[in-house]
Amino acid sequence: MTDQKLIRTCSIWRALEDLGDVSTLLILEACWLGARRFDDLTSRSGLAPSLLSSRLKRLVETQILERRLYRANPPRYEYRLTQKGLDLHWASLMMLAWERRWAPREGKVDVQLRHRTCGALFDPIPTCLHCKTEIHARDLTWTEGPGVGWMAIRYSRRRQHRNAAAERGPTALMDEVIQITGDRWASLVLRSVFTGLRKYDEIRRDSAMASNILSERLAWLVERGVLRLQEYNAAPRRFEYRLTDKGLDYYPVLLMLMGWGDKHHRSPEGPPLLLRHKADGHELEAAVTCSGCGDVVYARDIEVTVVEPEAPPPPVLAAAS
Repeated sequence: MTDQKLIRTCSIWRALEDLGDVSTLLILEACWLGARRFDDLTSRSGLAPSLLSSRLKRLVETQILERRLYRANPPRYEYRLTQKGLDLHWASLMMLAWERRWAPREGKVDVQLRHRTCGALFDPIPTCLHCKTEIHARDLTWTEGPGVGWMAIRYSRRRQHRNAAAERGPTALMDEVIQITGDRWASLVLRSVFTGLRKYDEIRRDSAMASNILSERLAWLVERGVLRLQEYNAAPRRFEYRLTDKGLDYYPVLLMLMGWGDKHHRSPEGPPLLLRHKADGHELEAAVTCSGCGDVVYARDIEVTVVEPEAPPPPVLAAAS
């Protein structure tokens, strides 16, 4: 009998058990852009029908989507976000904000976000409601919460579709951030680094990741400019992994996923992690606010307008001689 691998209890990991799959995130993005029916979801997500069907089934099972009858004869169904699915709006907004800042936008679909409460177009801001200031990773400290512990790691046989997000062409809204968030191992690496674990062996012990998987994810995150290598010992040469500005800016995504995991995968003892704001050590009250009026933005108060990419100009044909 082999020893079962354990990892540190983490609401981020629990959230990624539902969401840490590129195809799943492509479907949720399509729903956010207004797709409801199977053909529309296929077109917007770029997924093969068989893969789309299996992921839709999983999203219904996890109660993130619900299937609703919209025509009785013959029966036809559409897919709608449940309240659990709508509660992902803060994480989605932080993913969008990161994508807009760090990924190329030319030739891609975009969205305009209007806050119905104040009527203005807005940018989403990660905010501490206690002190009304924008959240930055360097301003936070963490301690173990009452729900801390170790849990058995569950492996799934879901295939890696990381490249699918980058191959959609003009239907893409968020491709680079979906590649990161949709890779549970990459997100687990970033969780470790954000909690101060920077050396290879520290990350491996914290994540219980196989060496080949960890090495590949670290190299990929360095290649994407999210992590950088920094030498900490000259002889023999040893390196640790540090967050770049691009990597630090990803923190609000993990923060909102953690909040969603705390809510929908609640431990009876309480949250595994407690966060405090360094300014005066108060407990962090994380939310996403409107850049215009400063109020908290809720899913019901956001009007999303899809801005399709402009068609390329037709080629100029040479005049016949």
